[in-house]
Amino acid sequence: MSSHNLCRRKVLKGATALLAMSPLAAAAEGAAHTIHVVKDPDCGCCNSWIGHLRDNGFTVSFEERGPVALSAFKRERGIPDELASCHTAIIGDYTIEGHVPAADIRRLLAERPDALGLAVPGMPYGSPGMGPESAREAYDVLLIRRNGTAEVFAHYPAAG
Repeated sequence: MSSHNLCRRKVLKGATALLAMSPLAAAAEGAAHTIHVVKDPDCGCCNSWIGHLRDNGFTVSFEERGPVALSAFKRERGIPDELASCHTAIIGDYTIEGHVPAADIRRLLAERPDALGLAVPGMPYGSPGMGPESAREAYDVLLIRRNGTAEVFAHYPAAG
């Protein structure tokens, strides 16, 4: 192999490394972690969940809608009534319903399953935004398939 080819290879490797560190690459990575939350204006636990996401590196925007408009938004996003919670979020093509832990959202984005998104139905105590994890009740994070069925994506046992 000629020294010209080695030099060219080093230049290409260096250019690739620079591109990976560029603002464009950083913006693309950040975009994958931008989430938009639609919530009831009177719900404090939604604000706590937003804090959990921000504490875990997500960029969060939000809007407030009254109960009727929020319910309509959930239906538009394909959330079955039995899987509903107090807020609904969008990240990329996915819908996140309720108090889903940030780690599970990251896993969803990494695995990219063919699904609507994730849900934590109701408001289980000790889920993110719903009280201390040290006093958590058991709950499941559900993967919502495009046909409306759901399966367990992650299980959180009761604390203690």
